[in-house]
Amino acid sequence: MRQRLPLPLTRRRAWIASVLWMAAIFGFSSIPGSSVPGGLGAYAHFGVYALLGALLFVAFSHETDGPGRAVALAVLVASVYGVTDELHQAFVPGRVPDVADWGMDTLGALAGALLALAALRTLARLRDGTPGA
Repeated sequence: MRQRLPLPLTRRRAWIASVLWMAAIFGFSSIPGSSVPGGLGAYAHFGVYALLGALLFVAFSHETDGPGRAVALAVLVASVYGVTDELHQAFVPGRVPDVADWGMDTLGALAGALLALAALRTLARLRDGTPGA
């Protein structure tokens, strides 16, 4: 029997949160290069897109059958958004598109989606009283 994941957000709220976070990413990417705090680089890309991957995973979990498809769609959408984010930076003073940043975006989205899946499966087991595997 397939275990139903306890989704923390309603369908509408999950999509709203995803779109708002994408807008925040766009805002971060609009900051001119000289104003960007240094030292975070790849870690910032990974973390920002991990949250996006988790939010998109929850949103797509409302739309699909099975968590595997929700993970795949979340990573695909976040990765494509990462490409547009890097292209956008070509038009921001002091910023340049970087394939390595896009790679970190994609890896972060994958990590976020998988962590969200693991957390929700754990919550489902705790809710149902079944032992963890």
